[in-house]
Amino acid sequence: MNPAEFANIAATEEHFWWFQGMNRMLCDFLDRHHSSGGLMLEVGCGTGGVSTLFERRYPASNVVSMDLAPEGLRYARDRGLRRLALADMRSLPFARNCVQTLLALDVLVHLEPGEERTALDEFVRVLAPGGLLLLRVSAFPWLRSRHSAFVNERQRFRKQDLLPALERSGLTPIRHTYANCLLLPVSLFKFRVWEPLMNAPPESGLRPLPPLFNAALRSILTAEAAWLRHGGSFPVGQSLWVLARKRSIPA
Repeated sequence: MNPAEFANIAATEEHFWWFQGMNRMLCDFLDRHHSSGGLMLEVGCGTGGVSTLFERRYPASNVVSMDLAPEGLRYARDRGLRRLALADMRSLPFARNCVQTLLALDVLVHLEPGEERTALDEFVRVLAPGGLLLLRVSAFPWLRSRHSAFVNERQRFRKQDLLPALERSGLTPIRHTYANCLLLPVSLFKFRVWEPLMNAPPESGLRPLPPLFNAALRSILTAEAAWLRHGGSFPVGQSLWVLARKRSIPA
C-alpha cells in the first residue's frame, strides 16, 4: 500500500463512518463463530486499529499484528500493541496449523492478479484444522476509483472468482456477502462521472467530514450491518466479505 495512506488512516479511523460501519460488520461476522483462546493473526494490520479492537473484544486470544510496511507497524506500536511482525503474507513466519483465527482485511487487493493464490495457500498452511479466515476485499473492477489508484490497489474481486479460489486452497466458505451496497449509486456517479469530468488525480478518500454528513453515512452502513447481522446479504457492493473455515480433511 502507498505508505502515505497510513497517516490518513491514523487520522480518521476512530471516527470516520466507513471504519465504524465496517468494524461493526467485522465483529458481527466473528462473534458467532470465533472460539476464545488460541492465536489470532491479523495480516496487513496497517495502523493496528482492528488488532486493538480485537484485543479488547477477545482478551483470551493472543492477537498478533503483521504488516509488510514498517510505517504501519510504527503506528501499531504507538497504540500499545506489542505482538508485532514485519512480514509478507505470501511467506508467513508462522508454523503450520498454529493460528486459530486469521484476519485479512483489504490486503489481497494489493497483490498482482494471481499472487493471491500464494497468499491463500499460506493462510491455509498456518491455520489450524477448523480455523477461521475472515477476508474482506474490494469488489468489482468497475468500481475502481482515484482512491484505488492512490493506495496502489492492483485488483478487485468478484464472488464467483474468489470463492472457488478459497475452495481450491482448502477452505470451506460458511458466510459470504457484498457490503457497502446502499451507497453504490452515489459511488458510481463519483467514480465514473465526477472524477473523470474533473480530471481528479489519485488521492485518498479518507478525509474528515462535517459531523452531520459523517453521521448520515455511518447510519447507512450501520443499517447494512444490522441487515447482515440478521442473516441478510447483498447481491452487489463495494466490498466483499467471506468467512471460511479450514477443512480438517482435504477435499
